[in-house]
Amino acid sequence: MEKIPDRLGYLILTEDGAVLESGGELENDERVATIVTDLISLSNSVDPVAFAPNENFKKISITYEDHWFIICLSNKKIHVVKRSIQAPASEGISVNV
Repeated sequence: MEKIPDRLGYLILTEDGAVLESGGELENDERVATIVTDLISLSNSVDPVAFAPNENFKKISITYEDHWFIICLSNKKIHVVKRSIQAPASEGISVNV
């Protein structure tokens, strides 16, 4: 995690949302951990007709004016990284799934 450029903070969570590791602005941030796990649960149940039965997310990005979050699942752990944005975003807040 230390090698990620412009990293402001990170969380590594279990699949049920318990914090395993954290650092920077997200150190021990249970609130963000809860929001992330709720977002993952929501994304996995959005529309079963539009997505295959076992098709889960690969990466979720949430973009704000000056920072963004990347959320991905790897080795049965949820990895969350908060990074700064150098150039101003053209649109306020966006969510990509």
